[in-house]
Amino acid sequence: MKVLIVDDNDTIRAVIRICLERFGHEVLGEAGDVVAAVKAFTELRPEVVLLDLIMPGGTGLEVLEKIKVVDPLIKVIIVTAVEQDALDKKILERGAGIILRKPFTNEELESAMKRVAGQP
Repeated sequence: MKVLIVDDNDTIRAVIRICLERFGHEVLGEAGDVVAAVKAFTELRPEVVLLDLIMPGGTGLEVLEKIKVVDPLIKVIIVTAVEQDALDKKILERGAGIILRKPFTNEELESAMKRVAGQP
């Protein structure tokens, strides 16, 4: 799948990129803040966005809302260390398909990618 990685941490983006590429996915681009994320999404039109929740200049929820306006069917995996039931509900209501908790294993990442693609 063609993927956009959005996280403010360069190291996390690099690790996710390596994992995704090992599993055969194509990383179209990366972004580290809200403005860059929306711009990259609009220009690159990935199939899946891996989206951090807490970033400088805004939140992953803001990015989620903006990209859903551009493409209501975009598949989004929220990648976060934040765990809160009310927030999880809000994330899912706004259109994210999966919430992946940091830290995660390579296998958990690939499982999330398969689930968001509709594979078992």
